[in-house]
Amino acid sequence: MSELVDIVDSLENRISKLLHKLELLHQANVKLEKELATVSGERDAIQNSLQEWEEKYKSLKLANTMLGSDTNKTEAKLKINSLIRELDYCIVQLAE
Repeated sequence: MSELVDIVDSLENRISKLLHKLELLHQANVKLEKELATVSGERDAIQNSLQEWEEKYKSLKLANTMLGSDTNKTEAKLKINSLIRELDYCIVQLAE
């Protein structure tokens, strides 16, 4: 009978240890999920900032071209033509 009690005690100890490990893993998982959410938010903010800077760069590049720089003249002409087409489209839409 004492062997059975020893086996039951051993099982209880193992189960207790497993439950403790489960709790620790759950806490670690929660912590990692919070960290992931934080990092994802930071990444999104960085991507938005990058897009803003790219738009600013394009605008400055176009402005530099329009100010008389010899580089990227074709790009400026294409942008102007695109803007004129957009204006023409808007005028046609307003006229209807």
